[in-house]
Amino acid sequence: MSINYQTILAAMPKTLAKSLAARLEQPFYGQFTAAERETLEQQSGLVDHDLLLALLPLAAEFAYTPVSGFNVGAIAVGESGSLYFGANMELPQQTLFHSVHGEQSAISHAWLAGEKSISDIVVNASPCGHCRQFMNELTTPKELQITLPNEGSKSLSHYLPYAFGPKNLGISYGLMSAPALPLTIESADELVQLALGHAQASYAPYSKSPAAVVLETEDGQHFCGRYAENAAFNPSLPPMQMALNAMMLKQVPFTSIQRALLIEAEAAEISQVRASKSALTSISNVELEVVFGHQE
Repeated sequence: MSINYQTILAAMPKTLAKSLAARLEQPFYGQFTAAERETLEQQSGLVDHDLLLALLPLAAEFAYTPVSGFNVGAIAVGESGSLYFGANMELPQQTLFHSVHGEQSAISHAWLAGEKSISDIVVNASPCGHCRQFMNELTTPKELQITLPNEGSKSLSHYLPYAFGPKNLGISYGLMSAPALPLTIESADELVQLALGHAQASYAPYSKSPAAVVLETEDGQHFCGRYAENAAFNPSLPPMQMALNAMMLKQVPFTSIQRALLIEAEAAEISQVRASKSALTSISNVELEVVFGHQE
């Protein structure tokens, strides 16, 4: 999962490539803070969407596409002004619904980093219907702007008119701004407690079934995923895929997983166990641990 930055930089505007070169000599995991973004704008002469569009080839290089070979790069702009890369991910020899789309990747990247809303999504290909529906679940779908190469910026409603979303099912909040879900587990295991926090922060207004995954690597890194539900059901993003996508963005090989933990509510309306096992077995021999919590 290593990226040849020199090839990418060679195809970029020279002023941007020069500005990026020093940053990419350090560990880079597809995120620019608001301050780093401002520096890039000043040094490259590219501002706002022009900068983001120029960065898309770099975002697309984070993709893992053993099935299609088609890399989608996306950049989400958080309310803090920070930029979060996203890229599509496919799992080898797995059914395609296990895939993560580029826009889902960028949004979950921002959500896991603590952002509460997204103002813009910039992507190198027109969002598919699946992604348009996923973006409609956000806190600010009316304000969300989508920018494509050679197409300018347009509202989500331009791409998804007459949308069906949370309000149609009586939900007043959206993805990234949901209240914490009640879930308790008595355990001294630090990994369980880490997963519990993410499960409580998961977005499951329709099934009321919180769930989270934590993947631990051989060198002690932890990659987390939370369940992100959708009013249309099918575009929901499972926690295992979110955790694997976080590994992908950090360019950590799936073969380095030494422990995989899923937490969900006991007797929940829906279960992530079978789907999580199926996704995990396509890239690792590690057995999935499952811990059940209690809902108040």
